[in-house]
Amino acid sequence: MSKNKTQVRKVEAAVISDTHLGTFGCKAKDILNYLQSISTPILVLNGDIIDIWQFSKSYFPKSHLKVIRQIIKMMEKGTHVYYLAGNHDEHLRRMIGLKMGNLSIENKLVLEMDGQKTWLFHGDVFDVFMHHSKWLAKLGAAGYGILTIINRFANLVLSTFRLKKVSLSGDVKKAIKKGKNDITSRFEHTVSNLAIEKKYDYAICGHIHWPEKKIISNNHGSMCYLNSGDWVENNTALEYYDGDWHLYKHINNDAREETASEEEMLVGDDFLIPNHKVLFRTMVNDVINS
Repeated sequence: MSKNKTQVRKVEAAVISDTHLGTFGCKAKDILNYLQSISTPILVLNGDIIDIWQFSKSYFPKSHLKVIRQIIKMMEKGTHVYYLAGNHDEHLRRMIGLKMGNLSIENKLVLEMDGQKTWLFHGDVFDVFMHHSKWLAKLGAAGYGILTIINRFANLVLSTFRLKKVSLSGDVKKAIKKGKNDITSRFEHTVSNLAIEKKYDYAICGHIHWPEKKIISNNHGSMCYLNSGDWVENNTALEYYDGDWHLYKHINNDAREETASEEEMLVGDDFLIPNHKVLFRTMVNDVINS
């Protein structure tokens, strides 16, 4: 039986972030489906694409590898890919400035389209908690990964009895969000105030996993703040067309959960972890002084 080909949508630019490839929570099949559904001259990978914090040599399923292959295929067809390093893939900050074919690795990016300037960067530069309590943030990331595994097992049992599936990780995030509104608001306004000062029309971040599009103003002007969300819970991206950025929610037509079998495992090479303090100091100067 042949599958119907997904209709390809043309957009002028697309942004995805926080895919966390290499972790159990990553929705790799959805990411692949989304990337195959668009045609764009610009693709921005806005950080935390490959999760080095939770990277294991014994876990990198074929479905995750297919996402990387799809990105390479897009580059071969002319798409320029900008990889902006995040905190979970911070080893790439050792390669900032690298340009290889249609791939560029940077800390931040400024796109000018239709006379409007868009400032893009991952956002961890403004996350005080992550940089002053990195060990706690990594512990939380590991705990979230374990919760995802438990969640899948629970849903497998529930589906056996034809009961409604649950999202433990989603419930945890909602609970955290209730107590995190002030932090999120400060994050958004810090980014927006700096963007207004630099006279950018848009500022796009990832990092906090909350998809968003809002106008934020202060006494000096206004701009549009956007967050591309993530591909663990929200399955969201940002797309530019018709002179504006749009928040896109990917709906998976195949509701079956992705599971990794032993034959899907891919052994990878070890990664060199850089000096975090030096990289962070460099990254702050790079992003803020753009």
